[in-house]
Amino acid sequence: MVDEVTVRTAAETAWSIFRATHPGIDASDSRRCLLERHLQGTGREQVSDTEDLAALGLAYLHRLSSDEC
Repeated sequence: MVDEVTVRTAAETAWSIFRATHPGIDASDSRRCLLERHLQGTGREQVSDTEDLAALGLAYLHRLSSDEC
């Protein structure tokens, strides 16, 4: 399991990048919560680096369709 600080930092990084590239998305969009849950549930011991986890989170956000939110 990935530690909580790494998850929070990675989620913040991924969310900031996602919002910068999608300016119409509100800061309180439900995708933020989905992102955090996804990153917490990764359970991948080998992904402990914040940058790698943020990249996984960003890829996850891009896969989400707006009707899932």
